[in-house]
Formats: sequence, structure tokens, C-alpha cells
Amino acid sequence: MTRFLSTIASAGGHPGPYELALDPAKSTLDTARLVAERAEAARIDALFVPDLLVFGAQGTIGAQEPLIFVAALSQVTSKAGLIATVSTTFHHPFNLARLFGTLDHVSNGRAAWNLVTSSIGEQNFGPGELPSPEQRYARAAETIEVVNALWDSWQPGALRQGPDGHAVLDPSLIRPINHRGEFFSVEGPINIPPLPQGRPVLIQAGQSAAGIELGARYAEVVFTALATLADAERFRAAIRTRASAYRREGLPLIFSSFHATFGATEAEAQRLVRERRESIDWTAGRALLADMLGGGIDLSEAKLDEPLPESLIPSLDSINRRRGRAEIFSRLIREGRTLRELIQAAQDTGHWSVAGTPEQLADAVEERFRAGVLDVLSLGGLADDRTHDFVVNGLLPDLRKRGIVKPDYLGPTLRENLGLTR
Repeated sequence: MTRFLSTIASAGGHPGPYELALDPAKSTLDTARLVAERAEAARIDALFVPDLLVFGAQGTIGAQEPLIFVAALSQVTSKAGLIATVSTTFHHPFNLARLFGTLDHVSNGRAAWNLVTSSIGEQNFGPGELPSPEQRYARAAETIEVVNALWDSWQPGALRQGPDGHAVLDPSLIRPINHRGEFFSVEGPINIPPLPQGRPVLIQAGQSAAGIELGARYAEVVFTALATLADAERFRAAIRTRASAYRREGLPLIFSSFHATFGATEAEAQRLVRERRESIDWTAGRALLADMLGGGIDLSEAKLDEPLPESLIPSLDSINRRRGRAEIFSRLIREGRTLRELIQAAQDTGHWSVAGTPEQLADAVEERFRAGVLDVLSLGGLADDRTHDFVVNGLLPDLRKRGIVKPDYLGPTLRENLGLTR
């Protein structure tokens, strides 16, 4: 089977839902509807909705509830997959199985779950502190086991068409799961019909050691922040080696963020990057970098154009939030990056950042794709007319001409379009 690069667009942009909420004539979904329309016209494989569970997290207001958001988008789309970000730390697996199962039904087989363990939000789900990463990933693993068992609790033939054309249910083929675990007791079975995809696509975000282990064991797609090709090669080797131990050859697919700065010329793209860097609030930037390093680090007296001392690098075992990000920025400190360079990197939170013309960006994408470290690519900014033009009239046609991105949807379900089996 020919290997293709899949594409996923962020379902949002500007104006965002809070600006739209000020206009009584508009829905807070209006921008997402525009992005969805443009994504399907460009044959982009799926729409992605992130989540934040607190007010003011990392300089943002937050997000609308992803599952309801993508359920609404399912009614104004017919081809694009629908990816909702939902935490295992703050949700019960029986509810998750029903919610994503229902999304798969209402979208006719286009649902995907971006599983996160959450590094924020415990104050809204108390009492208690945020569990350690090890506890969060243990709960996530059990959650996946329960959810998959529930989706599989209807055996083939449990629901079939009778001689009169009506549905016939065979209760003997619908079985309890009788799960008793560390975190949950779930009898089952699930009480919704078998899903169009069998199971929704499972995407997992997290690249700490515990995140790699979870992704290698269960995920079909892993979302990652891989700033350099060397980072991507290290990550691919680590997660595919662990996946092989679970007899999961070729999985999980690697879904990389792509922070693209487009220009009609290389000079224009570099100018836009320079202007963005010149506008950085360095005080806020120090706070952001401290957050990338796990918090609790005072960078107020550090000089911008000098490397940070390695003594500031935290012990990863001591970090309870965003351990993967702390690992990335700890490595940059060891490489001798100056504080200014670290703050600039923190603007992209450690993600892959490329600037240039659409052809130059296509070169960068092709390099990673041919190296086998990129299977799914994120595309942002479709709500902006100029970025949309660069993506759909520049980048994507170029990648299709090179045989990297497929010319059209392969089928009606997200699984088919990502090249995943049922």
C-alpha cells in the first residue's frame, strides 16, 4: 500500500469564540465552520479541537467543550474526521465510551479521540492535588482498556436485519466486560449500537517516558513536539521500539505539529519571523520559559544573551506537569542556548517551526516524510485568508505533485483516510 502523509487542520482561528460571542447575530462556531468548509474543499483529512480546563491557562481564556464542538461540526461536514481532545484524568471511561461512540455514529465514522492526561485543571475536579505523571498514565492505560472493551462488547451479528427489514437484536452476543481494576469497576456492556469504525481512532499526546510507553502500547497516532529532525528521529526510534515489543509494527503514526510562517518570498518570511521576535515581551517570556521547565524557577536576573547555567535544569522526577516539555528545554540548556534563544523557542513551546515560501516549507515536510519520522501533519491558520491561500494553493498542491499527500479522500471514514485498519 502506498504511504501518504495525512493532514489535520486546527478547527478555529480569529475571530475566536469569545469575540464572536459579542455579536448576537453570530454563533461561536462561525470561524470553525469556515475552517471546516475550507478544509474539506482542500481534502484535508481531519479537524482538530484542543482543550484547556481552566481560566487563564498559559495566557489564554480557555476553550469550549471539544466533544460538543466537533459534534456540531459533524453536521456541516461530510468527509473530514473530527478529533476531540478529552482528558482521562478527569473523565470516567463508561462516559467516554458512550460520548465518542455517539460521535462516531452522528458523524458516520469520522470520530477520533485525542487522549491527554492533563497537566492543569485539578482545581476544578477536586478535592486533591494533580496526581503524579505515573498515576495519571496508569489511570489512562486502564481507561483505554475499559473503553476498548466496551466498544468491543457487542459481538459480530449482535445487531442484524431481520426478514421484515427491521433490526433484530441477539442479546447473547452482547456481553458484559466485568472490569475490576485499580481505578474503575465497570460491568458493561455499552448501551449503544456497534460503531461505524469499530472503534474511533485513538490519538495520544505526550512524549515523556511514560507518554511514550502509553502511546507505544495503545495509540494509533501520537501527537508530538519535535523541533528538529534529530529530535524526530530519536522519538521515532524510541516509540517504535517500544511498540514492537507489543507487536504493533508500523504503529503509532507520528503526528507532528508544524508552526509555519509563510511568505511570498524567503525574505518576507524571515522578516515576519524577525518582527515576531522583536515584539516578544521578555518578562512574560521568562515566565513562559520557567513554565516549560516545570515552574518554580526564577529567571528574572538571568542575562538575555548568556547561556543559562545547567544548575537550573530541574530533576525530571520532581516535575508533576508537562514533563515532556521540561525534557525538551533542559536539553536546549545543555546545548548552550542563550536565554534569548530559549525564550524564542518557548514561543512555539518546543514545536517544529519553519519559515519560507510554500515550496521551501514543502521541502522541509518532504525531508521528514522521506526520513520516515512524519506521518501526519498539522496545518493551522485556515481562517486567515492569506495563510489559507498559501496552504491550499501553494503547500498542498506542491506536496501532492511530489506524491506525498494523496489527491483525494480514500473513503468515508477517518480510519480509511489515515490508512488505519478497522
